[in-house]
Amino acid sequence: MSFEDKIYIAIGKNIRKYRIEQGLSQEKLSETLNANSKFIGHVERFERYISLKKLIQISKILNVSLSDLVDIK
Repeated sequence: MSFEDKIYIAIGKNIRKYRIEQGLSQEKLSETLNANSKFIGHVERFERYISLKKLIQISKILNVSLSDLVDIK
């Protein structure tokens, strides 16, 4: 697995963690982003790459720093 893949997997896990803490469904977060209703599910399962623009929007919606979303633990 490449380092890039590890980052995208961590992003998906972190989005899921903070989304659940905020009480948002995948569909609601996708809707807030003006994305396909299944977009967040695809990102969380590493079935789709996410753009930096969308990642910044998610960090604002979830009220977490961008570094928290890309943190590899």
